Amino acid sequence: MEKVVIIGTGCAGLTAALYTARANLNPLVLTGCMPGGLLTTTSIVENFPGFPEGIDGYEMMTRMQKQAERFGARIQFSTLESVDTSKYPFILTIDGEKVEAETVIIASGAGHRHLGLGSEHLLEKKGVTYCATCDGALPMFRNQPVVVVGGGDSACEEAMYLTRFASVVYLVHRRDSLRASKVMAARALTHKKIQPIWNTVVTDILDVKQDKVTGIRLKSLETGAESQIDCTGVFVAIGHVPNTQVFKGIITMDEDGYIIPTKGSSTNVPGIFVAGDCSDRVYRQAITAAGMGCAAAIDAERYLAAMNQ
Repeated sequence: MEKVVIIGTGCAGLTAALYTARANLNPLVLTGCMPGGLLTTTSIVENFPGFPEGIDGYEMMTRMQKQAERFGARIQFSTLESVDTSKYPFILTIDGEKVEAETVIIASGAGHRHLGLGSEHLLEKKGVTYCATCDGALPMFRNQPVVVVGGGDSACEEAMYLTRFASVVYLVHRRDSLRASKVMAARALTHKKIQPIWNTVVTDILDVKQDKVTGIRLKSLETGAESQIDCTGVFVAIGHVPNTQVFKGIITMDEDGYIIPTKGSSTNVPGIFVAGDCSDRVYRQAITAAGMGCAAAIDAERYLAAMNQ
């Protein structure tokens, strides 16, 4: 019997783990398929308080995990397969094994949104990628033209990182201005290696027959004109999809799969709480995820205390 099971090891999950561990609740924390969450794919985190020089995303998450483990959090490299809320305690299926849990904190984060092209899927890991810091230094991209698709902070950060290796970085965006913060947008647009392509979408990625990326086809949303750009890599940075599929039909969500809290971090199922990017479609920052993780941990602790009175 687990008092607290936390789903996810991003900022929200590890902060919840820290707080519940310090409350002597001995939380079980499941990493899912991406230990450390999306922040592990970020090069430098500059906007988390306490790190004036910035900190590597992977290092930051490693430190957060060690801090939670110091107080007794148990990190398990496992994935939640299903949850049964018809009984209490809840029955969780974790990598084929049944685990009883008195409370659950959903901090499963979000995954990368895809373009939805058939060629995108077929050429994934063959030039199509969703993480510049993971793949940008690969030989196939060095001194070659590459494409970043997107217009937010993530897209600008990807583009900036790729300037270290690529000969030119084409930044393709469907609008006529970037959605990124002013600082990130200014950095990207003033860099001599980054060439923005406005009001344009990617219609195909070449070349499936060669089993590698050789270019992209584009379509102007203003004129309908089609064009083609040669490149060896396509880095997709168009947002995220919440990792909440396992809770569909159980926990109340909006049309895009973001979990909707009822009060504080509580969900529609008493004893199940939510924190981080799987619930937040507005801010989606490391610091807000951490704050939400803290709130969920306190709510879970108070729920357990009330149940045991």
